[in-house]
Amino acid sequence: MQAIALNALSGWRWISDGWALFRTQPLAFFSWAMFISLLLMVASIAPPIGPIVFVILMPAVTVVTLSAGRHAAQGHKMLLNMWLEPLKPSGVFKRLVGMGALYLVTCLLLGLLAFLPFAAEVSEAVKAMTDANNLMPLLEAVRTPMIIFAVFYMLMAAIFWYAPVLVAWHQLSVTRALFFSGIACWRNKWVFLVYGISWLGVFLAIDSALSLLVWIGLPNTIAATVQVPINIVGGAVLYCSFYPSYASVFMTTDSEQLPA
Repeated sequence: MQAIALNALSGWRWISDGWALFRTQPLAFFSWAMFISLLLMVASIAPPIGPIVFVILMPAVTVVTLSAGRHAAQGHKMLLNMWLEPLKPSGVFKRLVGMGALYLVTCLLLGLLAFLPFAAEVSEAVKAMTDANNLMPLLEAVRTPMIIFAVFYMLMAAIFWYAPVLVAWHQLSVTRALFFSGIACWRNKWVFLVYGISWLGVFLAIDSALSLLVWIGLPNTIAATVQVPINIVGGAVLYCSFYPSYASVFMTTDSEQLPA
């Protein structure tokens, strides 16, 4: 398994290629992004079980997303019965669920490591907030552990980024997939920095444009209604950009027939 180091500007190219993939089958990818949004909505209204189930299923959702991008890149039209095909090979779904459980446990442990040293300060801030009805002490108390957790989370995300597809398409064990994913992300750390900043800029631009429309007189309800499909399109393009990321880092051509 060989991961190459790309030019930093490849981060923007992934977004451009994701947009190109989205345009090949906009309805299919829009529907998939809307489905993921609905899953997130359902998960958010049923804590703690909903978020736990969603996180555990996230590697499987990732594989389905990349498989759809690969099919589009190869010129195949995505049909309804094709979406779950990548999860059908023996043992794939089980290993992806195991990876999701590992992701959840790792995230919880990192959160514990980040917040435990500051437990006393956070506890005092919660008490002060209750007594004085002032949120600021709590925000100040959690600022440092949140920054530490964010650093931990980025490192964890790198290890898990390519791991689901390496398990599903290359039949690697979970541990080997995590190792190769971490190596690939480290070699392309500046690419991912450009990629992340670019997406942040895209979504901030969308939000700013809609805020400008409200400022010039568009009713808030209409602006909010317009923002929903635009955000879903943005999410769909984001998901479409995952496959170009994988294909360029692992030198996969669109014509290469990988196992589904």
